[in-house]
Amino acid sequence: MIAVASNSKDKATADLLQQIEALKAELAKAKEAKHKSLSMKVSDKGALSIYGLGRFPVTLYRGQWERLLSLVPAIHEFIKNNSDKLTTKD
Repeated sequence: MIAVASNSKDKATADLLQQIEALKAELAKAKEAKHKSLSMKVSDKGALSIYGLGRFPVTLYRGQWERLLSLVPAIHEFIKNNSDKLTTKD
């Protein structure tokens, strides 16, 4: 009977190790997917939050987003003119 208990312990340990490895793989996949995609949400106060750019969301109200978006060509030009001073972070 001791041999059976040992075998069942070995099987249980192997099952747990297999589950741990599966969960590690799932977590790594979720982290990778999280870094690749952006998502949007309307906050409780009615602002638009963009998730996925950094650790915290970028949250602005509609008027602020509209002002920022109207400056897109100027932002592109600024980035182009200052590309030697700017760094990238993925």
